Amino acid sequence: MKKTSFTIKDPDGIHARPAGILVKRMQEFPCTIVFEKGDKRADGKKLFAVMKMAVKQGDELVMTADGEREDEAVAVAEAVFRETGL
Repeated sequence: MKKTSFTIKDPDGIHARPAGILVKRMQEFPCTIVFEKGDKRADGKKLFAVMKMAVKQGDELVMTADGEREDEAVAVAEAVFRETGL
């Protein structure tokens, strides 16, 4: 199991475009991916679940990847956050 966290920098938080990119990339991995914000949890492979979390600028988002290729999934998520400016 790999766990990492991200502090959201985008003034709009996690909105549709970067969320779509993130979820599409996470769907490439066979491991279980979960995002958490406070007491909210979302399947990292489901766009509406991630959007429903309503992640705002300054929020901390914790990602847990568990299973096959978990290290790669975390690395790709970090790259997506960096590339999209989240």
